[in-house]
Amino acid sequence: MDLDLRKIRYFMAVARELNFGRAAAELHIAQPVLSRQIRALEAELGVQLFVRDRRRTELTPAGEALFADAAPVLAGAEALRRRVGRAARGTDSFTVAFMPGLIVTGAVRALMADHPRLRVEVLRTSWQDQVEVLRDGRADVSCVRLPVDQRGLKVTTLFDEPRVAVLPAGHRLALKDEIHLADLADETLLQPHGAVPEWQELTGDTAPREAPAALAVEEKLEHVAAGRGIVVLPASTAGFYQRPDVVAVAIADIGPSRVALAWDATRRSRLVGEFAALAAVHL
Repeated sequence: MDLDLRKIRYFMAVARELNFGRAAAELHIAQPVLSRQIRALEAELGVQLFVRDRRRTELTPAGEALFADAAPVLAGAEALRRRVGRAARGTDSFTVAFMPGLIVTGAVRALMADHPRLRVEVLRTSWQDQVEVLRDGRADVSCVRLPVDQRGLKVTTLFDEPRVAVLPAGHRLALKDEIHLADLADETLLQPHGAVPEWQELTGDTAPREAPAALAVEEKLEHVAAGRGIVVLPASTAGFYQRPDVVAVAIADIGPSRVALAWDATRRSRLVGEFAALAAVHL
């Protein structure tokens, strides 16, 4: 039996909302149409996915299993669509992804100078998607901050830079020239703790304790300025986002942030190799 991805997308919308009316509005289709599509999916799978009554909609155990497994299937299908689209575009465009604080302008300009007809795009990433943009075809290369999941990727190191603690301006350590990681052991780290492996070794924490882990640097700094916790950033990122209500302090006993260029290991693109050489010079 072949699964209909459109029906799976409809199912995911209902599973997220647990309300057929809201899901139909999100999908821009009529509610009766959505109900028929879900019944057809249940018939194809031979299971009941939802329990419905006048008060609520709930997932059955089979529905919960489908909800858990369908997200990566849909993500894979979208990645395939993007990769095919990229192949169809040929070599007339090239997308460079980069993490906050990294400046790729020099390498981009050099590539454009060597290929005047090439359309070069840039894409800002976050800690969560800096390599996913390669796997789903959004970018040809990505300037990443290690560590990353390197499966299926080619990764070459470009340079190292120190990391700093970003604290509220009134913090007890804000006037120090240098601190140690142990000085921060009682603080709340407002970022994915996998980004600071030394923190996990020191505290045993694997997830933020109080404030949510914000996705963007600007959001992290808002939390820091409000006194909700601290973040550890590469020095260039902290310098790029300077503001008067937060302070960056050097950490004496923490390793550097390692910047690398990554791309899909299966790619056989001359442009990827050229950009890698340019990045080694210009970043």
